[in-house]
This record gives sequence, structure tokens and C-alpha cells, in this order.
Amino acid sequence: MALDLLLIGLAITLFPLPVMAFVLVVASPGGVRKGLVFIVSWLACLVAVIGIVVLLTGGQPPAPRSPPSTAAKAVTLVIGLGLLGYGTYRLRRVRRGAMTPSEDADASASAARTREDGGSAAPGPDAGASSAPAAEGPEAAEASGESAGPHGGVSLWSAAALPLLLQPWGMVGAAGATVVQADLSDAGNVVVLVLFCLVATSSLLAMELSMVFAPERAHPALMALRRWLTRHKEPAVIGLCLLLGLWLVSRSLYELTG
Repeated sequence: MALDLLLIGLAITLFPLPVMAFVLVVASPGGVRKGLVFIVSWLACLVAVIGIVVLLTGGQPPAPRSPPSTAAKAVTLVIGLGLLGYGTYRLRRVRRGAMTPSEDADASASAARTREDGGSAAPGPDAGASSAPAAEGPEAAEASGESAGPHGGVSLWSAAALPLLLQPWGMVGAAGATVVQADLSDAGNVVVLVLFCLVATSSLLAMELSMVFAPERAHPALMALRRWLTRHKEPAVIGLCLLLGLWLVSRSLYELTG
């Protein structure tokens, strides 16, 4: 369980779309406070999923090969297949030229220029998707600046809502299926769950702390990071989905057939 949750947590924290949105949040006026709201909302989603699973299991893992245990492994298998399918779908779109990094870069640059001029940004040519399989709308909103407040910044309400929209729910669902194995009577399992939440939030925490202690250096560095992610978003999304999906499928098949 520990290794599975660590890998899922790493995939969640490296997923580029929430990182890109968080940069906009902390770069806006009052960004440190809004970034904290974003992180609290992000953590609340993770804790809610873990809490629901723990309530269903009573904090005790089901017996091996029991119906609940088999169902959890089957869910993990389905999510893994979904991640593989989603990564393959995006890879084919990139190869067909339907989705290119340059288009995303042009859309973000156009949105930034529009906000600077005081106008409203238009959606970019590719809305993308925030997770596998999640809706494509949140990314379009983030890229086009639709979550911006009246003065071109990000409101507190938007900062709280963005994690709900941009959370890679497919990966979080895989974590929930893995948490079924957690035994809360074992302190080590509790530590693993806490570490999972911290790992899955580590990229956001690092950016928030950099803005708190070194805002002058952090701001241009974060904006450069966002520009880099805009150009390399597709390979990152595809790679994370395919690698994590392959791990989940192989692990669940081994456990189901072993």
C-alpha cells in the first residue's frame, strides 16, 4: 500500500494543470493568502476521499480475496485502464496535430495580454482535460483566465473552487481504492496516509513557501515555470497517465490473478 500511495501521490503533485493554475493564484494580488486557500481546499479533497473510504471499511482492511477486497482491486484495474486509455487518446491527438504545445502557449499569451488590457480573455483553441477521465472545461477556464476576478486577479472563491475542478480525480480515485487496505490500528498505516497527502500537495506547498519567504525571486521563477509547463504540458500529462496507468494495471492484475 505504501509504495502504491507514494507513486500516486507523486503523479498527483506533478500533474501540470493544477500547478499552472496555482501559479496564477499566488501571482495575483494577495496571492499568498489565496494560495493558502487553494492548498486547504486541495487537501480537503484528499482527506474527504480517504475519510469516505475509512468510514466504509471501518478502518480495517477486508480479508484477502473477499468481495470488498476484490472489488477494490477491480476498481484500481478500471482506473488504470482509464489512465492508459486517456494517455493514449491525448498522445494520438498530439500526433494528429489536433493538440500542440504552441497552441496552448499562444492561448495563454493571448489571455495574459487581454487581461493586461482590461478586456475579457477568450477561451484557447484546446480546452484539454484535468485528469483521467475528467471534464475539459476547467483547463480552458484556467488557461483563458475565466477564473480571474474583476481586476485581473483570482478571487478567494475561485482559489477555493479550482482544486475541486482541477484535482486529477482519476488518480485520487486510485488512491481511494488503495486506502481500502489501510489498517488504522497500525500507526504505520496512519503515517503512510499522512505522507500521501503531503506528497500529493508537495509541489503546491513548495511554491507557497517560496512566495512567503522569497517573493521577489519566486514570482518570476514561478511564471517561468508556468510558461515551461504550457509548452511541455502534453508530454507531462501523457507520460504521467501512461506510467501510472501501467503500474496500476500490472499491480491489480497480479493481485487479482495471484
